[in-house]
Amino acid sequence: MQVTPVPSAYQQWLRHPADPDAVRSSKAGAVFALGLVAAITGVLVGGIIPATLALLLSRQARRQAYTSRGYLTGAAWLRRGERLAWTGLLLAAAVLTLAAVLGIFGWATGPVGQDFAPGVN
Repeated sequence: MQVTPVPSAYQQWLRHPADPDAVRSSKAGAVFALGLVAAITGVLVGGIIPATLALLLSRQARRQAYTSRGYLTGAAWLRRGERLAWTGLLLAAAVLTLAAVLGIFGWATGPVGQDFAPGVN
């Protein structure tokens, strides 16, 4: 009887029983949700808070995914959430800039000094 050797490609697919299963990071979903809220409410300037939280949380999630050595997944959700968070921040910055420009223009074109009636000395 002849024993056939096990190919090395097959051995690579075998996992050690103590290895954990790869799961998606729960923070990745939270980053995406906060980024989505930031992008939607960015025009109302309320998107600054969820965008900041999303960016801070994404930093933690990336650090945890790196230390888990591939057992935490969800990098695509993190990227999408970060992009949406930056979009929300940019929308809020654009609205604040537009409000400042319109305010300065309104102040500059307004009446100079007090406007008295024609018969007042």
